[in-house]
Amino acid sequence: MRSAVVVGAGVGGLAVAGALARSGWQVTLLERAERVRPEPTAVVLWPNGVRALQALGLGAGLAAIATPLPDGGVRRPDGHWLVQPRPVPADRMPVVVHREDLHDALIAGLGDRVELRTGVTVRHVRVEPGERPGVSDGRHTIEADLVVAADGTDSGIRRQLAPESRVVSSGCAAWRAVIPWYQAPRLPDDQPMAGEILGAGYRFVAASLGERGSSGGSTRGGIYWVATAAGAPRPEPPETQLALLRRWYAGWPAPVGALLEATDPADLVQQEVRELRPLPRSYGFPVGPGGVVLLGDAAHAMPPHLGQGACLAFEDAATLASLLREARLPDAVQAYDRVRRPRATTVVRQTRRMSAVLQTRGRLALRARDAALGTINSRLLSSAATSAAQWRPPAGPAVRG
Repeated sequence: MRSAVVVGAGVGGLAVAGALARSGWQVTLLERAERVRPEPTAVVLWPNGVRALQALGLGAGLAAIATPLPDGGVRRPDGHWLVQPRPVPADRMPVVVHREDLHDALIAGLGDRVELRTGVTVRHVRVEPGERPGVSDGRHTIEADLVVAADGTDSGIRRQLAPESRVVSSGCAAWRAVIPWYQAPRLPDDQPMAGEILGAGYRFVAASLGERGSSGGSTRGGIYWVATAAGAPRPEPPETQLALLRRWYAGWPAPVGALLEATDPADLVQQEVRELRPLPRSYGFPVGPGGVVLLGDAAHAMPPHLGQGACLAFEDAATLASLLREARLPDAVQAYDRVRRPRATTVVRQTRRMSAVLQTRGRLALRARDAALGTINSRLLSSAATSAAQWRPPAGPAVRG
């Protein structure tokens, strides 16, 4: 029986651990935290992420918890429309999922061939020629045929294997929260959800998780919002951070003010937005009879502006699982690198272009951006949507040439 060590129990690590186990692998899943638990927020999954989960055998579980996310358009803080809402074909419409629901679905997919060990910090990865790969916490070493580094943006395995790739600030911070239906404000029928509102270095996006009064597909329904602001994360407690957000976004179109007023500080999650520059030169490292691969944020951490972080992690997992079914292990590791690196590079490039648009500052620059935003935003989002809609998991032998 082939064996794997997956380092990191985020969404990418859980997805690939379950996929390998269902393919007959014995999997050890290592997590540095003492408990495996997700943020109490939500995640947007584009068609590529949905298709990847379907390829991993998790499509039925996703359908039970996902809420379609129609196009909400783009407005300025004064309410002026920059890009009007437009109909979205079903095959290009993203969905929004509560992270706790997604986590539960991924945990349910692990099966009994996954051994989960928490409180383990991997400090070293063994990549000696002729030996099986392995990881060590400084006291014990675990060998396996395959090591999957899904240990996030601050991946210690990536630092050892791809030291050229550094974690840098993207120049902004993000705040997220889910307002449960029982405390969410009731919005007038003719008042749209916030969609996307774009200011000078500030952005606000909101979406419904299910429908009020019913689970609506999500067992944890409510209104999910994300606020992004240029600058560093705030050191103040959540109550003060929320007060600052209410001040920064005062006067913005409804329902921004109502959503911020209804948010409980205990539900607020702040995050510094960071990325990898440059991306690693390789995502796959053959080692003896096996190898090591980078997956998810460990391979391609990027700003969240196009909502592709989790989607690419699921693509990684689906691609790796497909290749391992069709090829010898060292060949599959090399094929994984050939397939995933160009794909990640394309999505990261699109995300950075959007990041530059969103962080425009200065009166003249803002006027120029707003005047061109309909064209720029439509082109970028259309390119990203097309890329998301067209992605398919590899067919195995077809990608090995």
